[in-house]
Amino acid sequence: MNTKANNESKRKQIRHYTDSPSYEIDLTSKYCKAMLTQLFNRVCHELNPEEFAMLDTVSCNKNMCQRDLARLLLKDRANTGRILDSLEKKEYIVRHNDTKNNRLIRKVNITPKGEILLEQISQKFEPFRESISKIISDEDLTILRASLKKIRDAIKQIVDMQI
Repeated sequence: MNTKANNESKRKQIRHYTDSPSYEIDLTSKYCKAMLTQLFNRVCHELNPEEFAMLDTVSCNKNMCQRDLARLLLKDRANTGRILDSLEKKEYIVRHNDTKNNRLIRKVNITPKGEILLEQISQKFEPFRESISKIISDEDLTILRASLKKIRDAIKQIVDMQI
């Protein structure tokens, strides 16, 4: 059977949600969230997983505005603001006003205290990363990320996400 016909045959076999890639992705996402919550409860009491993701993203994207952070992390602006308020209160980030196209925007940067915390958390997570790398190779992770990005990009063309 040629590849095109084989692919069409496989697509026809997906009759139920539990047979779909969406199910596998959703289930994996739920396990990842549970794992992160458990890991944070054991090794990191300063931040929750949402705050960590935001702080790490701010660290990698200097001077990014709140709206762009929300889009990057697929969070609504109110939730993004709430997380940033918490991080600012803990002195891990600073926000400042700026203008873009004659509009007032809030830009975000990580503080030295935030950088130190990220480094400490990274060190605490290292044993976990090492145990995962024994199960899943770097090459497999690279392929997985590329495949997920390809799926996400295809879905973006048909789904309107208002963030």
